[in-house]
Amino acid sequence: MKKLTIALASAASLAIAACAEEPAENAGYDDNAAADQMANDDAAPGTLVEVAQGDETFSTLVSAVTAANLGETLSGEGPFTVFAPTNDAFAKIPEATLTELTTNDTETLGSILAYHVVEGNVDAATLTQAITDAGESGYTINTVNGGTLTANVVDGNVVLTDAAGGTSTVTSTDVAASNGVIHVIDTVLMPQ
Repeated sequence: MKKLTIALASAASLAIAACAEEPAENAGYDDNAAADQMANDDAAPGTLVEVAQGDETFSTLVSAVTAANLGETLSGEGPFTVFAPTNDAFAKIPEATLTELTTNDTETLGSILAYHVVEGNVDAATLTQAITDAGESGYTINTVNGGTLTANVVDGNVVLTDAAGGTSTVTSTDVAASNGVIHVIDTVLMPQ
């Protein structure tokens, strides 16, 4: 008897559902738009350069990378980890110095920018674990220009110390790119 009741209830539910009103033809749902959105959501991010180009807060960095002819390298296979200074970070450099670097001294600019790049894909969890493992002396990071940075945790934030003794705080982490990862920093790091 119980099986018959379940069967009848199921049949009644199906009948009611079948008689329900069909949704309006274009009731705010576009199959193509939804498919396009799903494809975009699943699309891999662009290269480090493309990701930076897509974010206005990195426009000065993109201009500097272009001036130093590093675009092709940072669009390469990688993987690379980039500590990317924002426009506000570049604004801390005197305007005359920045103009000189981007127009006349692109070799020095290239060296400064390469000081912000590390070989390999170092996500935030890996970096913070390395800092913890290193202890109070901090974790030494070897950059692609041959220099080193020291990373420590200060007041809960990862802080990088450059060769000149300057510091930069990581303000955002793990911005994915197809050939690496970007960590956003608030000050341009100087190799010497």
